[in-house]
Amino acid sequence: MLRFFIRRALLAVLTLFAISVSTFLLFFAVPANPVATMCGNRICPESTQKQITHDLGLDQPLITQYTEYMKGVFVGRTIGSGPTAKECPAPCLGYSFRTGQPVWDIIKNGLPVSMSIVIGAAVVWLTIGLVLGTAAALRRGGALDKFSVGFSLGGASMQIFVLGPILVAVFVYGLGWLPRPTYTSPLVNPLAWATGLILPWVTLGAINSALYTRLSRAQMLETLSEDYVRTARAKGLTRREVNYRHALRAAITPIVTIAGLDIGINLGGVVITETTFNLQGVGRYAVQAINDLNLPIVMATVLLAATFIVVANVVVDMLYATIDPRVKLS
Repeated sequence: MLRFFIRRALLAVLTLFAISVSTFLLFFAVPANPVATMCGNRICPESTQKQITHDLGLDQPLITQYTEYMKGVFVGRTIGSGPTAKECPAPCLGYSFRTGQPVWDIIKNGLPVSMSIVIGAAVVWLTIGLVLGTAAALRRGGALDKFSVGFSLGGASMQIFVLGPILVAVFVYGLGWLPRPTYTSPLVNPLAWATGLILPWVTLGAINSALYTRLSRAQMLETLSEDYVRTARAKGLTRREVNYRHALRAAITPIVTIAGLDIGINLGGVVITETTFNLQGVGRYAVQAINDLNLPIVMATVLLAATFIVVANVVVDMLYATIDPRVKLS
């Protein structure tokens, strides 16, 4: 089992290295003009353009630029030289072309918001999806099963920017039960953190739960028809033991895969949810950076999202080995 985890971890490291190289080449090897961005999209004097190019290190070979960038991520680096040099402590992801603010400071401001939204919403969509899908499979053809099918179709057709404003209009302005969605650090005020994010959680969680309801229902129905489940029933095991100890454990495996990937992808920034509820997370910072051609922030958010996805894959593999012992042999 240890060898299995080591292989997955090494593969994750190699994947992250390949992603970092390709992302760096994509943003810094293709034709671009960050100098124009630094000048506010206007023509600067040639001496100013040369100074900016030198300060950014864009006059160095690509291999040197990449080495310096990755060095900064782990141990920090000095950007520029002379009186304009800036010390950038680890993890150094560069400085914003627009404001001169360290990119890591910008990411740190948005990351807790995005993580809070995704973690809370994941609890909602996994709870609804697993409970409703499993219950529908165990009562196939009944009223609950028909409701789950209708719920899945409705949820798959709904959009965040439609459901979100409706919930705000009803629960914030109509009934007055909740405050406007806002972010408060859970370390400062846990109650304000929860009440401020409950509508984003419900919106994103309810829409994503449609997929998990259908998937858990389908997987549970398939598992209940397996030979080993029928054998367990023939041996006299109770219905609860058959359904939850044997069938559900096998049915949950593909759900773990999709849940891990969904959480990893969303941690890179839930742009639509953040925009709908006016929350300043990583996704909104990324969109603003794209509009401003602010390459260091765009590259940092891409690397961050890729890291979350790769780490999520490793975690999923470990959960696989725990849920299904047969995976340890692969």
